[in-house]
Amino acid sequence: MVASHVKRAFKYRFYPSDAQAAELSRTFGCVRKVYNMALAARTEAWTRQERVNYNATSAMLTAWKKTEELAFLNEVSSVPLQQCLRHLQAAFTHFFGKRAKYPRFKSRKKSRKSAEYTTSGFRFLDGRLTLAKMKEPLDIRWSRTLPEGASPSTVTVSQDAAGRWFVSLLCDDPSVKPLPATDKAVGIDVGLEHLLTLSTGEKIANPRHERKDRARLALAQRRMAKKAKGSNNRAKARRKAAKVYARIADRRRDHLHQLTTRLVRENQTLVIEDLTVRNMVKNRSLARAISDAAWSDFRSLLEYKAAWYGRDVIAVDRWFPSSKLCSTCGTLQEKMPLNVRTWTCDCGTTHDRDVNAAKNLLAAGRAVEACGAGVRPQRSSPGGQSAMKQEVSRREP
Repeated sequence: MVASHVKRAFKYRFYPSDAQAAELSRTFGCVRKVYNMALAARTEAWTRQERVNYNATSAMLTAWKKTEELAFLNEVSSVPLQQCLRHLQAAFTHFFGKRAKYPRFKSRKKSRKSAEYTTSGFRFLDGRLTLAKMKEPLDIRWSRTLPEGASPSTVTVSQDAAGRWFVSLLCDDPSVKPLPATDKAVGIDVGLEHLLTLSTGEKIANPRHERKDRARLALAQRRMAKKAKGSNNRAKARRKAAKVYARIADRRRDHLHQLTTRLVRENQTLVIEDLTVRNMVKNRSLARAISDAAWSDFRSLLEYKAAWYGRDVIAVDRWFPSSKLCSTCGTLQEKMPLNVRTWTCDCGTTHDRDVNAAKNLLAAGRAVEACGAGVRPQRSSPGGQSAMKQEVSRREP
């Protein structure tokens, strides 16, 4: 089902002046400080069997600003400070709902540098964005146009490890509408040799972005390792290594966006496998390749775009034997090692392992769509397994 309207974030790069960069850096530091202090206060209260909510931490923030030690909190806009308390409240809500782990403290070196402004903390007029405590608008590179008449509800400013500055504007996007319905359905099998194999027989190559830049990344890391810890030279070398990482991530994300947009536009139903990637990367020999393939990111992009455009994504149970099952006669093979890429069934059909798996996923997805039950078949030998129900939206928390 498609929402009546879609809130969409439009992210742009910008180049702050020295004064703006200093102001934003102070804001990032204050946001981190307030978040950590509020988390410490809530953790201490929890040991006393007391519950502290957002309103209580907001009152604490007011008191902190009046102290001499924390008077510097008054130098930045109060809006990002209040927003970080709301984010902490959301983190605890997810924790108590058993959807996430206990909130962690923000690190000056490792945590993402960001600050969120609501409508009272910025002014957006004639394509010019001015944040609170700033006299001049941000120098934004408008790489794509905002929806006509768009009015941002929140603005998030961030800086990545490579030193690049970004601003994200959250707006209603009326252009996102359901696509015309089609009867096309596709099974999608993810892999390493080929990133995707479709039930139509099409194979999409794995670009292996990390492997292409591995030599450049290794050189940057070696140079950083030789610099003295805490020195300015090490900070410069770290940013150079971060730029290589950013190049890899940007290319990977762009490729996945193109793939998922194409698949959603062409198909009404998309069937994937409910893989537990976080467990699969524990395999040391495959962890690097699996991380570079970014299967979790692919699934996330596919699901939210399908929700936007009125498509259906079905996740088949991870224990469904898609690779060992003959898509022609339904015979289940006892074993199917990873090194076996083609095999011949007793019925005489020769299968490409990945194409066969994609066809079986499509059949399983259609069964789920029709009646909510899976198609895990009976084994040919006595005592085979019975049919197993498969959840459409089952995911690991």
